Amino acid sequence: MRPAASSSRKRSRKRDLHEIEDSPKRILVIGGTQFIGKLLVQELLRQHHEIHILHRKPRHGFGKRVHNLVADRNDAASIRKAVGATRFDTVFDNAYDWERGTTGEQVEATAQIFDGKIGRYIFMSSVAAYGDGLNHHEGDALAPDDHPNAYARNKAMSERALFRMHQRTGFPIVTLRPPFVYGPGSPYYREAFFWDRLRAGRPIILPSEGHRLMQFIYVKDLVELGIRVMEVRNSVGHAFNAANPRAVTQHELLLDLARAAGTKEPELVPIPREWIVRAGGQAIGEKLYFGYYYDVPAITEIITKAQRMLAFKPTDFAVGLKTTYRSYLQKRAYPKPDFAFEDELIHRFSALANTIRTA
Repeated sequence: MRPAASSSRKRSRKRDLHEIEDSPKRILVIGGTQFIGKLLVQELLRQHHEIHILHRKPRHGFGKRVHNLVADRNDAASIRKAVGATRFDTVFDNAYDWERGTTGEQVEATAQIFDGKIGRYIFMSSVAAYGDGLNHHEGDALAPDDHPNAYARNKAMSERALFRMHQRTGFPIVTLRPPFVYGPGSPYYREAFFWDRLRAGRPIILPSEGHRLMQFIYVKDLVELGIRVMEVRNSVGHAFNAANPRAVTQHELLLDLARAAGTKEPELVPIPREWIVRAGGQAIGEKLYFGYYYDVPAITEIITKAQRMLAFKPTDFAVGLKTTYRSYLQKRAYPKPDFAFEDELIHRFSALANTIRTA
């Protein structure tokens, strides 16, 4: 009898995975014109849903197929006015105001506009919501309200507010927690930063030997997962880590990027991180030394919940990087690279290292 019971459980799990709501829906995407949001809108259109996007500009590039709502994502009153009496089946909340920040209070005020009126509210959070640490599961504590990093603090507080609404009213929240998102169309000077240098035969600075861990997700995988949690009935009330299962070191990342581009292994120049910072190096700003916001304290996560509940199968990192590289060659969307700071840094480090050796 045991084999029959096991088989029955397997069939039950299979039915759960396929209990999806696949009829056309009216969907609002908050922030639907760049990178993740743009690909999400394109995929939803392909599936014949009715799409509305909400952003600050009076027009978008999708044409008449997509309705345009103009509002400030940090201003719930303007969102309420833009939405009016329109009812939605699903809301994707993807937008974060990088200039001013988007607080938990602002996210909650937006969500309250739709409380009791929608079937799913999908919030794009981040692995940063954990604050710090490695190998996080979804049940781990999120960053405290006084965390020093504003982005981590805002994402954690937003999630807490949304899940409180779920407990109070049954608000149909689902949150996704991706790490670094890569892929064609990225607005951030990250993978392209290194490909510019690899193709030029340039040395690449490696902060403190490059041991920091980094974790990634291909943008197409993240979009597919967002659509999946919209469709699967038992996803409501859950947070899902969304990433490639294996983190890589910064050193491994550079080798992976070189392989994707078909270049020789880069000449790496390990420089202590504190020396880089002392010389003016910035994670964000004009004096980049390791891509845009790529040298930050490691936060990693475990994805078994998404694999189990959503049949999540991330794209192999090497495959995703090759596709991203082809897109990089076709559309050079970044300014001409400036190597002056790196040259200065390497020169100063070499001189200092020689001084230390001869002392």
